[in-house]
Amino acid sequence: MMVGRIGPLDPVQPENRPGKSEKFRGGDRADSIDVSQKAKEKAEIYQIVELIKSAPELDDIQIAAIRERINDPAYLNERTITATADRIMDAFGM
Repeated sequence: MMVGRIGPLDPVQPENRPGKSEKFRGGDRADSIDVSQKAKEKAEIYQIVELIKSAPELDDIQIAAIRERINDPAYLNERTITATADRIMDAFGM
């Protein structure tokens, strides 16, 4: 049994049919999508979770040292509070 050639099989030379490209051409319309508020909120939550996951982990010794510094009345002064606020603002890109 012999099978004849069905059509152009050369991927370099695609078949040229008149009107084929016109059929798929969308004109001058631009593509657009609408994202719901719920999807935006979920995306924001996802970004926050990923940020938390990428943050370095603290061990119990580091946490104890931080608590000790915070409980020291001499530690919480204007300079420390300002420096901490500046670092928080920098972390949020403000």
